[in-house]
Amino acid sequence: MAAAVGSHDATLIRRTLDEIEPHADAATAYFYALLFVQQPQLRDLFPISMDAQRDRLFRALLTAVRLADEVETLTEYLAGLGRGHRKYGTLPEHYPAVGECLLGALAEYAPESWSQEAEDAWVRAYTLISQVMIDAAAEDAQRAPAWWNAQIVSHELRTPQIAVITLRPDQPYPFLAGQYTSVETPWWPRVWRHYSFASSPRSDGLISFHVKAVPAGWVSTALVHRARPGDVVRLGPPAGSMTVDHVTDSGLLCVGGGTGIAPIRALVEDVAEHGRARPVEVFYGARSDHDLYDLDSMMRLEQQHRWLSVRPVVASPPGSAFANVLPGQLPDAVRQHGPWSAYDGYLSGPPGMIRRGRDALVASGVSADRIRHDSLAELINSGERTPG
Repeated sequence: MAAAVGSHDATLIRRTLDEIEPHADAATAYFYALLFVQQPQLRDLFPISMDAQRDRLFRALLTAVRLADEVETLTEYLAGLGRGHRKYGTLPEHYPAVGECLLGALAEYAPESWSQEAEDAWVRAYTLISQVMIDAAAEDAQRAPAWWNAQIVSHELRTPQIAVITLRPDQPYPFLAGQYTSVETPWWPRVWRHYSFASSPRSDGLISFHVKAVPAGWVSTALVHRARPGDVVRLGPPAGSMTVDHVTDSGLLCVGGGTGIAPIRALVEDVAEHGRARPVEVFYGARSDHDLYDLDSMMRLEQQHRWLSVRPVVASPPGSAFANVLPGQLPDAVRQHGPWSAYDGYLSGPPGMIRRGRDALVASGVSADRIRHDSLAELINSGERTPG
């Protein structure tokens, strides 16, 4: 576990963060300019077009330092980054170069709060950050590859913009229902996007994703409109803690918006495979009937399991083609059918839906410490759960 940064260092660091925040875009550009001029060999670790990269690395560094005095949260976050960065080809010797350029950008864009004392605080914090990431990557390298190759075995277009894609990894790929991974396509090297597993682990080793092509989404558009059976993509390591606790018999309240229904479906399958009946309530939200692309399969699961209830929610009916569709917004539907104090909450969808859904679950009696979803920081830094 990482050691906490001292409170005085944390104060100095936060002053710098507050000053740089209004100029984050300019500081990001300056950071990459320094990095590529001073360390040109590192340019090959990044996409050809930096538009897709945007400010992810810089933001991830700032997020990590912002958590510097929250030991457990920091350690978990950094370990995930360290494991995930293996797929980019990141090596221990790269960290000092990145740290030097980070300090250069901070000194340039936070002149009022920058001093030798502030620089020393940042050096200590970055040293802690980099070491945790390096250690996590080294530990992970002992048991897993940096990435997996996976061949597409089926590609089903559910709507003009949504595809259900099934792949066969080239070697065993261990994951848990409710987790997600990053995907790189052959058409956009070094551009990775996160997608949730749409099923629980299968005996045949196949895995599935639900992918929606989004505007300017390089990876999602390629996967939906260009990918075909036989194509090979790369998978990063599994991540995420939105998994089922099978030690308890608490009910599950699952809220999925759009392609966020994918991990919810995986959770339902996971409960079914463990053979312990427990109530599972699913609220499946979409903008229109047309977007309820996986409702038929969810309803079949409901017919197979008496403990499962599926409620579709459509923001803009009227006159739904499906029976029992609830009109309105997803968080409102959750509140109206509460209270849910006896349930564990699971949220999946874009960051805005997760924020509103979390508020709705808490208002409906679900304790905040019993609500599971992917970290909003991860979602934003990676381009969302259902990204481009």
